[in-house]
Amino acid sequence: MTKNESPKPRSGAATGWMVLIGSAVGVFALGLLATTIMERRTEEALGRLTVTNPVDQFESDNAKWGDNFPRQYDSWKATEQMVASTKYGGSKESDHLASNPNLVMLFAGYPFAKDYNSPRGHRYAVEDVKNTGRRSDKTPATCWTCKSPDVPRVMNRDGVDEYYAHKFDHYLEDINHSIGCADCHDSKTMKLQISRPALKEALVAQGKDLAKITHQEMRSLVCAQCHVEYYFKGKKEQKLTFPWDYGTTAEAMEKYYEESGHTDWTHAISGAKMVKMQHPDYEMYMEGIHAARGVSCADCHMPYKTEGGVKFTDHQIQSPLLNVANSCQVCHRWDEKQVKDRIFGMQDKHKEVMHRAEKSLIALHFEIGDAASKGATDAQLEQVRKQVSLAQMYWDYVSANNGMGFHAPQESARVLAKANDIAMEARLAVQQIRMGMGLTAAVVLPDFSTKEKAQSTIKPYVDAAAAKAKAAEAKKTAEAQPAAQPKEVARR
Repeated sequence: MTKNESPKPRSGAATGWMVLIGSAVGVFALGLLATTIMERRTEEALGRLTVTNPVDQFESDNAKWGDNFPRQYDSWKATEQMVASTKYGGSKESDHLASNPNLVMLFAGYPFAKDYNSPRGHRYAVEDVKNTGRRSDKTPATCWTCKSPDVPRVMNRDGVDEYYAHKFDHYLEDINHSIGCADCHDSKTMKLQISRPALKEALVAQGKDLAKITHQEMRSLVCAQCHVEYYFKGKKEQKLTFPWDYGTTAEAMEKYYEESGHTDWTHAISGAKMVKMQHPDYEMYMEGIHAARGVSCADCHMPYKTEGGVKFTDHQIQSPLLNVANSCQVCHRWDEKQVKDRIFGMQDKHKEVMHRAEKSLIALHFEIGDAASKGATDAQLEQVRKQVSLAQMYWDYVSANNGMGFHAPQESARVLAKANDIAMEARLAVQQIRMGMGLTAAVVLPDFSTKEKAQSTIKPYVDAAAAKAKAAEAKKTAEAQPAAQPKEVARR
């Protein structure tokens, strides 16, 4: 073709062949894609629905559920791994008292001052509750409730009330399997279920219709069977109870405990009647942005993963920081370093505020105790003892949470500020009492910079409180005995 010649148009036959070939390739590609999609959907459906070995209603052996759901079971077994940790958590066992001796002082006279370790993975729940230093021959069976799928079976066999009323050791042979499938799933339908009566009772007390709970709500409520504040109601009954009648905020629990009169122990230093918060993770989560946006506990702690064409929930329940890609980055378009920097920034600030409150509370316990030892009466100290109890309950509502404040940073800061305010007001009040007694010198706090020093510091107070309680019990027993009748003098 010369410079001035135009290109010759292609023949109709050639163009037709090209269109035909292109169409054929397109049809083949679409067919291949459709086949692949159908295969993946079929594989996914089979992975979800095929139950080759039916399990009983109260089957507690997680391995038997694993015959039908091997992917979920294998990921659950991974909760035994203790190779990773985050800045403020993770699955490795750590001693809270060693890392923060303030806790020894705050829980003086209560078993948490003896032994308080971070929780390991769900795989260790039964082992850890058996081996805790807080266990004694008086420990109720209620302490098993959150630890094993054997519990619903035992409750069904013995009756819920009778189960609660037994001692812990009564069920040593019965409870062996750690937290697993039957705790959260119906064995027939595999739907999420609430298997513990305490949560059902708490929801009903709030006026909730259990039949209207959505699947997404259930993805948090199955966690709320255990990750909540609770107490054992009744000296003999030991019934597991959630203090939710007025709601799940710190103020709602204050109102509940004030009306019920429940306390957990008497502080060995100040003599105040105390409430020990457990781990109100669900309650704090409900105050945060994730709950407001409809994000469930499982979305972050049990994110979805895929294997082939199968999408399933990862049952290696752990910190989202150990799986940022599948948890945080599903919604937040930041790189992993940005995610962690933002979270650690929140947690560092939270820790600072929390320790400020701890220092105020410890000083207040000692100031009340010193006033009592110098002659202040119970009547004079009644109000400040109530204040230190309330302030510590607010602090513990936040401190006992997992996540170091992350679940609801603003609410955590608010509650800690309130705890510190109450404590400081009480410190001013007790100083007035001390000055009225002529005590002008400041109370010098002892050295409790290590766990060992802290436990040595509280020991004399704990021993004295135990002796006082023993004497009071002996006096009460003696007063309950019928008076001895004088013997009739025989006549001579």
